[in-house]
Amino acid sequence: MFRGPLKVLVWLLRGAVFIALFGLAVKNSAPVELRFYLDGAWYAPLSLVILAAFAAGAAVGLTVTVITMLRQGRELGRLRARLGKADDAE
Repeated sequence: MFRGPLKVLVWLLRGAVFIALFGLAVKNSAPVELRFYLDGAWYAPLSLVILAAFAAGAAVGLTVTVITMLRQGRELGRLRARLGKADDAE
């Protein structure tokens, strides 16, 4: 019933967030220096550094989540197998 107007509202909200983040990136386009060990340095716009840090954090979080889900799936399979064996024994 409200599916059409809700979709429009969600897309308007996405557009507003995109415009706000784009404006923030344009305002923070000054180059920053990242210093590494052994006198290594990298110059990049601040918005790109923030985006790279966010992407790296998201990748680490997704990796940990997938590993946890796979581990839980294996444990669930083992428990189902044990339950099946216990049902067959009765």
